[in-house]
Amino acid sequence: MTVVAERWLESFSAALARGDTQAAAQLFEPDGYWRDLVAFTWTLHTAQGRSAISQTFERTLAAAAPTTWTLNGESPARDGYLFAFSTRLGRGIGHLRLREGRAWTLLTALRELKGHEEPAGVRRVHYADPEKQSPVPYVVIVGGGQGGIALGARLKRLGVPTVIVEKNARAGDSWRKRYKTLCLHDPVWYDHLPYLPFPDHWPVFSTKDKIADWLEMYASVMELDYWTSTECLNARPVAAGWEVDVLRNGEPITLRPTHLVLATGMSGFPHRPHPGAMHSSEFSDGAQYRGKKALIVGSSTSAHDIAANLHANGADVTMLQRGPTIVVRSESLMELAWGRLYSEKALAAGITTDLADLTLASVPFRELPALQKPIYDEIARRDADLYAGLTRAGFLHDMGEDGSGLHSIYLRRGAGYYIDVGASQLIIDGRIKLKHGAVSALAENRALLSDGTSFLADLVVFATGYGNMSEWAGKLISPEVAEHVGPVWGLGSNTTNDPGPWQGELRNMWKPTKQPRLWFHGGNLMQSRHYSLYLALQLKARFERVLPTL
Repeated sequence: MTVVAERWLESFSAALARGDTQAAAQLFEPDGYWRDLVAFTWTLHTAQGRSAISQTFERTLAAAAPTTWTLNGESPARDGYLFAFSTRLGRGIGHLRLREGRAWTLLTALRELKGHEEPAGVRRVHYADPEKQSPVPYVVIVGGGQGGIALGARLKRLGVPTVIVEKNARAGDSWRKRYKTLCLHDPVWYDHLPYLPFPDHWPVFSTKDKIADWLEMYASVMELDYWTSTECLNARPVAAGWEVDVLRNGEPITLRPTHLVLATGMSGFPHRPHPGAMHSSEFSDGAQYRGKKALIVGSSTSAHDIAANLHANGADVTMLQRGPTIVVRSESLMELAWGRLYSEKALAAGITTDLADLTLASVPFRELPALQKPIYDEIARRDADLYAGLTRAGFLHDMGEDGSGLHSIYLRRGAGYYIDVGASQLIIDGRIKLKHGAVSALAENRALLSDGTSFLADLVVFATGYGNMSEWAGKLISPEVAEHVGPVWGLGSNTTNDPGPWQGELRNMWKPTKQPRLWFHGGNLMQSRHYSLYLALQLKARFERVLPTL
């Protein structure tokens, strides 16, 4: 099969070399995909179908001038072929899937800029500069969680002057201040930061405080220009870029970067249906509620974690479920979904973290639901006892509107699921009680529910998620800019909370937006690690003034 891939790549490179975009597109299946991460399009772009692929090449080929396409062989993941190539400005790698001699999916990804490579390995500096001074920033990153830190590390290595502003007193506080029992529900192999992986004794599922301390250490070791106790008050677009007003340790400062990155996170703007009510982001621990009645509004991850914490501390807990939730046992998810790419077994097979990220990125978002559905069908079969128990308890559950599970719903709206680490059994056993509906009003020690009943409660916690990241643009810049940019996150799948039209990529993430020089960066630890590279390269090209005109 490697011979077939070699012939395809030869034909493909020859077509591009002679500028025959139609011939290049004919090498794809009629509905095949080309996903480009910055190498040709200087954005994140997916073209589906021969016509769209041909048009994208027509727009980008002259500026990219790709050469030296080299097949590196079959992927250790056994799902396609890996290759390398060069463009006029950089070097890239890619992934190819063939069916009957034609490309089903092609991924091209820029990895470095020629003449502006990271100073690693033989390029490392001989001596460190003992005089550390904060730069005049070309980029200001608002938000110093894992997203801001990962991007800051990339830009630091690329020599792009960057300041990260973080309102908390310490790096990692966005994790450290959350509820006591919070831990990661995705595995350690999935969660490394750029350049410095977790040590090989690190637990599979990290506690919040371990992650917080790691982020603090990382920001220090990577020598990031990280301003703690610094609140971004507002930002204004100006001719040269931005004016950003911050309050640093109580002192007002105006920064004047060229580019502004909002890395405020998907969990940064609490959705609070009733003003003044406690949101899950404000809950710390249930120790003070022993013997008290608690109502948790919501049924996704935070709701389950907080309900379990309160139960463990002796509270009488009721969960108020508003709609169906995807529930998957952690063990099943690890074995059937994550394990193929992110596990010790994967590493032993030669699937490094970088290769796993590339493989995951090579799957077109439109194809993901169909590829995921068999996995969740098998989970439903394997864990039928769990789902039968939840049904008996009255808990509403499904595998998503199309049965494609939590990976799809996460990309569509970033919520609506729970990876079970024990709370489901508490619901099945009746130790966490269950009601359905919503809170229509709050009174002292009482919640009025949408069915007309009232619920006596010493504590009501709204685990109702977070607003769209564009709300941060509205708050820090202006409502007009937020409306101009549009929603951030989601694919346009026409499912709940993800209205169309179809986008092909996550809306406004890691790529240019309609507002010049405004960027959004975020997601989970894996996405912060992987996509920070492509955002950093886009910013580096602008800093060095080598960005081509397409």
